[in-house]
Parts: sequence; structure tokens; C-alpha cells
Amino acid sequence: MDQTKELVKTIIEGLQEKKGKNIVTVDLTQLSGAVCQYMVICEGNTPTQVSALSDSVWDSARRKAGEKPLSVDGNQSAQWIGMDYGTVLVHIFLPEQREFYNLETLWSDSKVTQIPDLD
Repeated sequence: MDQTKELVKTIIEGLQEKKGKNIVTVDLTQLSGAVCQYMVICEGNTPTQVSALSDSVWDSARRKAGEKPLSVDGNQSAQWIGMDYGTVLVHIFLPEQREFYNLETLWSDSKVTQIPDLD
């Protein structure tokens, strides 16, 4: 498995560890000019959970893949936290923000994969 796919897997594990919901991956590798190779989109129920999901992704990616994000934005309000790993962008939303921005449909010509929620 290549390094980027391994990072995506590690990010998903970090999100599932803190009960992230409605996780999807968007494969942008076939689009020329895309800003990254993959996007991982997820939601948490409260700003506290959104922040915990971000922390879990940070820890998981650092520990398991040896990766740190190039930047993280949105920690202050924790309604939408974006994490940039270069080849992978992570978006962690509150449900209302996710519905409003609807990133999955912006990239509907890409392969969007739903990851089952863990109970």
C-alpha cells in the first residue's frame, strides 16, 4: 500500500476511535489540478467532539504514519476543522456546517466511498 493510502487509513482509524460519524473518502487522484489526492470528510455532534476528532487524527497520524499536518484551521470555534497533510485534506464538521458546504457533491465526479460507522 502506498504512503498516501496508508495515511488515509490511519486518519480514518483516528476518526473512528473518537466515534466520528458519516466518514467518507473522496479519491481525487484521477482529477488533474486537484489540490490533493484524497479528502477525508467526517462529522462530530458537538464542538467538543469535533475538537477531539481533530486531536485523535493528529495523534494517530503522528504515531502510526509519522506524519504531521502542514496546517490546521478552525480549532477556535470547532465547527469545521480542516487539516492539511499535503496529499490528504481532512474536514471535520458539525452536521449543520457539513450540510451547508456539502463538499461531497462538489467532487461528485470523483470516487466517493462511505466508511461504515463503528458502534
